[in-house]
Amino acid sequence: MDNATYERIDTITQRVLANKENGAETSAADAQWLIQLSDDYLPWLMAGADRIRKANRGNSIEVCAISNVRSGNCSENCSFCSQSGHHKGTTAPVYNYIESEDLVKQAKRAREWGASDFGVVSKGWGLRSDKERKQLSEYFSAMGENSDIGRCASLGVLTPESARELKAMGLENYHHNLESAESFFDNVCTSHTFQENIDTIRNAHEAGLRVCAGGILGMGESLDQRVELALQLREIGVKSVPLNFLNPQQGTPMANRTPMSAFEILKSIAVFRYLLPQAEIRIAGGRQFLGDMQSMIFMAGASGVMIGDYLTTSGRSVDDDLKMLRDLKLDIRGDTQQRRAAG
Repeated sequence: MDNATYERIDTITQRVLANKENGAETSAADAQWLIQLSDDYLPWLMAGADRIRKANRGNSIEVCAISNVRSGNCSENCSFCSQSGHHKGTTAPVYNYIESEDLVKQAKRAREWGASDFGVVSKGWGLRSDKERKQLSEYFSAMGENSDIGRCASLGVLTPESARELKAMGLENYHHNLESAESFFDNVCTSHTFQENIDTIRNAHEAGLRVCAGGILGMGESLDQRVELALQLREIGVKSVPLNFLNPQQGTPMANRTPMSAFEILKSIAVFRYLLPQAEIRIAGGRQFLGDMQSMIFMAGASGVMIGDYLTTSGRSVDDDLKMLRDLKLDIRGDTQQRRAAG
């Protein structure tokens, strides 16, 4: 370890902290240097990311939750996903739309936990039938009538027309991950294109929906490609960024990938914070690979967390997550009405 490295980390940190005043941003070259740092420098890197988080997001954490409302036999061939109908030997459950009453119960429970948004997640690729439209409209109406939780959805590709349809149904927030950097995307999925992902995010923005978009790390991409993903999210103006870490699933092409180490996860979070200083960086699937270091995601720059279960895998105990936030003296940012007023 040497003083020159510490000084360069500090210089980059100070430049980001001055971002609001002079518009300076972390460059691709600086981010590529940061993500290549030895683990010996991780505490110093995290300290800088934590300062950036507090300067831009304060000391409160945004919590969200999701429901997998329709599962299995998906038409897409995403290499990481056990719901894909293209992969044999997977163990994902297969079922059609759940009842609206069940969705409302889940949404109410999530609101009690402090979640500000609740995501309706459905397999497939876009709105393709009147049956789907009718079911989704019923979901969003039921959620709006029975809870003040923010209404979010992840439904695949959006055309300009379908984005406007969802907005008219009462949807407020649209989640659509880029999944990975454009230069790596063909290793992840070939049944839709990276450009379709970009177009979907733009269509959602233009329809007046808030947008949540991030990706999955640990799928075999290079460190520079992780930086590339963050830069692409910055370029299209995404303000809410969920980060997932590959949890290899039986029967998928990525079943034999080695999960990321805890240090690698924390370093990635920190670099995303440097590149996206004002974004809501939310940690979701794959948190379990941090083991006893889960609480360190916030010191690495995260400002949000998904609680409860994920699409096809179980999450950590909600009680444990809420206790973790209390022990860290972090407040839950759960004022849904204020977020709506802010747009």
